[in-house]
Amino acid sequence: MRAVLFRRFGGPEVLELAELPEPHAGPGEVRIRVRAAGVNASDWKKRRGLMDQRLPQTLGYEAAGIVDEVGEGVAGVAAGDAVFGASPYGAAQAELAVLSDWAALPDGLGFAEAAAVPAAAETAARSLDVLGVGTGDILLVNGASGSVGSAAVQLAVHRGARVIGTGSPATHDALRALGAEPVAYGDGMTDRVRAMAPAGVDRALDVAGSGVLPELVALAGGAENVVTVADYAGARRHGVRFSSGDAGRATYALSQVAERAAAGEFSIAVGRTFPLEEVAEAHRVGESGTVRGKLVLVVG
Repeated sequence: MRAVLFRRFGGPEVLELAELPEPHAGPGEVRIRVRAAGVNASDWKKRRGLMDQRLPQTLGYEAAGIVDEVGEGVAGVAAGDAVFGASPYGAAQAELAVLSDWAALPDGLGFAEAAAVPAAAETAARSLDVLGVGTGDILLVNGASGSVGSAAVQLAVHRGARVIGTGSPATHDALRALGAEPVAYGDGMTDRVRAMAPAGVDRALDVAGSGVLPELVALAGGAENVVTVADYAGARRHGVRFSSGDAGRATYALSQVAERAAAGEFSIAVGRTFPLEEVAEAHRVGESGTVRGKLVLVVG
């Protein structure tokens, strides 16, 4: 099968489509014929050598497609079913991928839209769990217009929280549609938030890594009320919790968002799709930051 691979670290030009042995579903897993796979910032961090130093490496932790192999002990899914989910092997940007967690593709959600969901939904749900966000809380999401941020907004609103989300003015209408109260980031952000919530907020989630952790700590009344998924160094410096999934992942989020997506109550915006063969261009576009919304590779 063909899969995205790089044999040396560097720019997008090191990416290739290589012929690799077909993977097979182990116990508790399914294999899918991939129809779409999500692209994430972690992909180009790996490609640059900023995460894992082994070579060669494949890419991709989320995909949607058609089940064609079911592992031992798996129930409730059969060959031919359309699903979306997460792969633990970092090899989902391929013609075949093995998933360890999945949910049925809801009606009205296409493969590309579904492939955009798993990483964002799991990261958002896990972070909200760490923060303990619930009914009546005021949550500030820094970077609310991105894929993880928009997932956090939607899930937090569903939990009964009031959500204030930072984003550029061009994103404010979209944030309102998700259920957030938008506020512009940048100089004066703290004052703008306090104008909306004079006593501050109960919790704050940073998904942008834009260097505002001190402001979030002040607004949320202490570092213990702030979580970041994007600023590891800042978290250590300011005593903020960094959520990486090492302590467990919120895999339940897949079935939860599938149900809500089926009801038209959850979505992640897809900014642009690329054929699998154009993965290098997807990286160039992603790193440039010129496209709003999730980037997705389409297979076949």
